[in-house]
Amino acid sequence: MAIKIRQLAQAVTLTGIISALPVFSFAEPAHGIAMYGEPALPADFTHLPYANPDAPTGGVVAMGEVGSFDSLNPHQAKGNVPWQLRFLAYESLMERNWDEPFGLYGLLAESIDVGPNREWVEFTLRQEAKFSDGSPVTVEDVMWSYETLATEGHPRYAGIWSKIASMEKTGERSLKFTFNVDDPELALLVGMRPVLKKAQFDGISFAEAGLSVIPISTAPYMIDSYEAGRYVRLKRNPDYWGANVPVRKGTNNIDEIRMEFYGDASVMFEAFKAGELNGYRESNAEKWDTQFNFPAVQEGRVMKSEIPHQRPSGITGFAMNTRKAPFDDIRVRDAMMHAFNFEFINQTMTGGKQERITSFFSNSVLGMDNGPAEGRVLEYLTPYADALPAGAIDGYALPVSDGTERNRGNLRKANDLLEEAGWTIQDGKRVNAAGEPLTFEIVLSQGSSEVQSMMDIFASSLERLGITPTITVIDQAQYTERMNAFDYGMTYYRRGVSLSPGNEQYLYWGSEAADKEGSYNIIGIDSPAVDDMIGNILTAQSNEDFVAATRALDRILTAGRYIIPIYQWNVSWIAHDARLKYPQHLPIYGDWIGFMPDVWWYEEK
Repeated sequence: MAIKIRQLAQAVTLTGIISALPVFSFAEPAHGIAMYGEPALPADFTHLPYANPDAPTGGVVAMGEVGSFDSLNPHQAKGNVPWQLRFLAYESLMERNWDEPFGLYGLLAESIDVGPNREWVEFTLRQEAKFSDGSPVTVEDVMWSYETLATEGHPRYAGIWSKIASMEKTGERSLKFTFNVDDPELALLVGMRPVLKKAQFDGISFAEAGLSVIPISTAPYMIDSYEAGRYVRLKRNPDYWGANVPVRKGTNNIDEIRMEFYGDASVMFEAFKAGELNGYRESNAEKWDTQFNFPAVQEGRVMKSEIPHQRPSGITGFAMNTRKAPFDDIRVRDAMMHAFNFEFINQTMTGGKQERITSFFSNSVLGMDNGPAEGRVLEYLTPYADALPAGAIDGYALPVSDGTERNRGNLRKANDLLEEAGWTIQDGKRVNAAGEPLTFEIVLSQGSSEVQSMMDIFASSLERLGITPTITVIDQAQYTERMNAFDYGMTYYRRGVSLSPGNEQYLYWGSEAADKEGSYNIIGIDSPAVDDMIGNILTAQSNEDFVAATRALDRILTAGRYIIPIYQWNVSWIAHDARLKYPQHLPIYGDWIGFMPDVWWYEEK
């Protein structure tokens, strides 16, 4: 029987969490910092509100992942890395509290101080902070890490580096960053970079260090063993330096974390049923209701937990590469939106049980309103009225089919849009004026039979329009290489967003990242209006402006018809060994980074 966790009744709304006006200065170095107003937790807090400071230690968490890996360095652009390593095996100066939109508290740093307008930020390191080899964390390690990550690491680290005018050592354990732009979020973002040991990389190319180098870090977990493409095992460091730091109390309670890799999702599920894994996240409502009734569940050895959240839906669906034809034409993208028969697919795949994502920030206060833009949102959009996609100002909603497989009405609309774009039917094929057929490649990664089934249904609809796409399924390494090179027509895409959107939005949708190989903007969005809305988010002087700017951005992205959205998950479904427990107080982000296995524990009884 499912254990339904109480809704987050005690959690205040986002509007209540963020104060009306920003407060950007401290009278003296502080224990934490928030994007707006004061940090939610006081200086004398003892643990995060969703952690159990009395949790026992011990046990194992074994989770599965579909795919493979050929690197253990999550900070480089090259290779495929188990995604959890970035968060489990490394630490930063500050740590997030996932029970507030954007609040940071000291981890490697014991204090933070900022200028009157956050034009600079200064951190003081904890004297007790140490790497797993016992050596102290120094200012030189931090400065080397920041520069190396920005110049040799993954592109996600480069953006902030260009906004730092200077980085200087100001004391034995302190360093200061001064910024060259007016961007209050930077004071928080620089506190979230991983810190690595400088000496370990003497004579070693950071950009090439894959499986050959396991970076020494300060984190509670160390990589104990691995087999390329098969598994990674992490063990809790018994000499971990930060066990008594408030943001660490009650976290990292599990002795061993195993990440097992499988070539197919169905094989991974069978491994969980057989007891090879003791934790499993499900994403299909129908499967959750009908296929989690195997003996271990019936006997109470495996529990079903449902974890709600208040974060935005983000976007999950099928992205179109706007850098090249045919998807450089919004009319073609709009035709794809109409041809994609979500209602029929949803009924086929989940019994119609899952709601659809309606916008990039849906399911939250940051999501766009229905109908025409009004008030502050309209003020933000008006200067770009002539360049915005249809519906951004007047209102846009996704096409809705009649639920039948034929989807006649929407296919008629798709046909009209294609003809308007110059693609007509000749001899049963959709061609342009030169007689060239309309075709494109759908590139998918191996392992997700559900995604492939959706594409098969979609391809059948496209055939009725005279379009025959090529569906290519490749292994994870090839897939990553092609995504980095933007070598695709359409692909499955998922991007989570938070209650505190900021500079990372430039990485996802910004013009500067549109043609930067390996960037997160795989869609190729190149829009001055998008760039300006992100800038408005970053420079908002009130909660009203912040929410309005995000809603304006949401309108432009959604009306741009860049991604065909599918399901949203307003609750996480986790099946797990009954001996694995978690606190009753849930963060507003729910099952997000920093929840499982961070605050879970193991009870033998």
